[in-house]
Amino acid sequence: MNFTGKKSSDLLLLMLVYGAAAISVAILVFIIGYILVNGAPHLKPSFFSVTYNSVNVSVFPAMVNTIIMVVIALSIAVPFGVGAAIYLVEYAKKTNRLVSVIRITAETLVGIPSIVFGLFGLLFFVTYLQWGISLMAGSFTLAIMVLPLVMRSTEESLKSVPDSYREGSYALGAGRLRTIYRIILPTAVSGIVAGIILATGRIIGETAALLYTSGTVAQIPDNVFGSGRTMALHVWALSSEGFHTNEAFATAVVLLIVVVGINALSFYTAKKLSKR
Repeated sequence: MNFTGKKSSDLLLLMLVYGAAAISVAILVFIIGYILVNGAPHLKPSFFSVTYNSVNVSVFPAMVNTIIMVVIALSIAVPFGVGAAIYLVEYAKKTNRLVSVIRITAETLVGIPSIVFGLFGLLFFVTYLQWGISLMAGSFTLAIMVLPLVMRSTEESLKSVPDSYREGSYALGAGRLRTIYRIILPTAVSGIVAGIILATGRIIGETAALLYTSGTVAQIPDNVFGSGRTMALHVWALSSEGFHTNEAFATAVVLLIVVVGINALSFYTAKKLSKR
């Protein structure tokens, strides 16, 4: 056996892996640094005014609208996604045709372009249900978009829990529901939270679907059935107008800070829950 050739191939593979990782990190650092350099100098108090106008180009209304839409969308997608995953892993039989149908449907929905979801939201929520161009219509559209993501990530997390945990719980007299609540979910919580983080990132960064459902009004609506833009739409609107490019970069900086904050809070919550 040629051990020298094997060691050389292993070394080459290791170098390729480290090189790919270094390039990925370098690209990420460059993008973040570019946004910070171009946007951070333009962060000023007037940029966070409660009311938007053509002078201050305030990002505050977009921040509030983004938070509202994230809360509503996750409040819909997380319970249904986690519940569906629990059914698929813990209750449904492997030979059940419904299981394969649900999984194929979820995988199909993940691959559908967001603009298609936007058209569906326009036809169903905005027109058929007569919700109008509103935060509610946009939130429900986003909930449908991220539902497969939450469901699939939760399903994989539940599958990763060893069967010995279930068997030990059953042996101690715990029922299936109590086993799921007290043993399986706390063990899989890190994977579930990771899926929620990915879903939150997609909600925050979505623009195409919201153009048809939530609109681009740069104000905080009186209620969830009013129109409003998110921070991603705020960046798109400012950059497309061409008059406030600097403020668009500043909004991108705020968007980065919000995403990092949400991720940190989610990981902290997952760590606390896993210790229970």
